[in-house]
Amino acid sequence: MKLSPNTAPVEPTALLIRMHNQVGAAIDVAGTKDSCRWRCHGCGYRTDMCHRVTDARRSANDHAGACRAAYHRLG
Repeated sequence: MKLSPNTAPVEPTALLIRMHNQVGAAIDVAGTKDSCRWRCHGCGYRTDMCHRVTDARRSANDHAGACRAAYHRLG
């Protein structure tokens, strides 16, 4: 698989977990173990609320299992 800015984006500061969705786009959980957010680099979805890392990991993993978006710029 060719790595793109979506499958291997620059790591955010305070990256805790990086997982990948169904087509390889990265999903990053960043923050602290008591206050973190996650963002999907495939579809662009991100959480607005802060979560404990266990809650964010569960939510991001559920999203990763269902998301098939692989945003790529065409030009």
